[in-house]
Amino acid sequence: MTFSVFDLFKIGIGPSSSHTVGPMQAAHTFVTTLREHALLQPVKRVQVTLYGSLSATGKGHNTDSAVLGGLMGEQPVSVDPDELALKLAAVERDHQLSLAGVHSIDFDPARDVEWCDEILDYHTNALRLVASDRRGATIYANTYYSVGGGFVVDEEQAEHGESATRGVRLPFPFRNAVELLEICRREELSISDVMLANESAWRSEAETRAGLWRIWEAMKACVDSGLDQQGVLPGGLNVRRRAPNLHRRLIASTTTRG
Repeated sequence: MTFSVFDLFKIGIGPSSSHTVGPMQAAHTFVTTLREHALLQPVKRVQVTLYGSLSATGKGHNTDSAVLGGLMGEQPVSVDPDELALKLAAVERDHQLSLAGVHSIDFDPARDVEWCDEILDYHTNALRLVASDRRGATIYANTYYSVGGGFVVDEEQAEHGESATRGVRLPFPFRNAVELLEICRREELSISDVMLANESAWRSEAETRAGLWRIWEAMKACVDSGLDQQGVLPGGLNVRRRAPNLHRRLIASTTTRG
């Protein structure tokens, strides 16, 4: 197993790693590529096509909002959902989108976001992004696949059968729990010792511990936010928030028993 703990536990915008986190990361990668290759300034239009499952359930999972956020330079790990909502409202109102946060183009979600039922061959969660100049000529285009867990592969990677995770040489490789336990017995290490040693193939122990702490802080912040907010959940499905009422009832029942 060559998955890092940070592949399995990610800080990202909700509600879905496949339908929200992955598409935002894909869009961010797209504009980053434009910027790194000095292709950003000639862009006058960007068209977004969501395919298959991203089209079928994308509204409920805020896939379109996630893609626009990525195009504006936001990343799942660092985006502020409240600030993003304000930016998206401005796009709807003004029909202006700031690519990578530095290059403004005309953008009308009703015109430039297409919802397509077609399922592409490689994966059901697919989106295509096309940047064009003032004459309508394509400057850069790519298709991305959100393959689960926030992992994304682009068209070239899919054609060559590349994985969304990067391979590394681990000090204690294993394929299943039986092999992991055998390593623990042989090396006289705990499971956490083995996993921490494997994480060091990617980064230092200090960086791993700091990253885990950031995840824990983000989890606590999400819980606190959910307990404070009233009304309905975003996404257009009109699902009422239940956590605040459940929390109050739990506190009341605990106080009563005490």
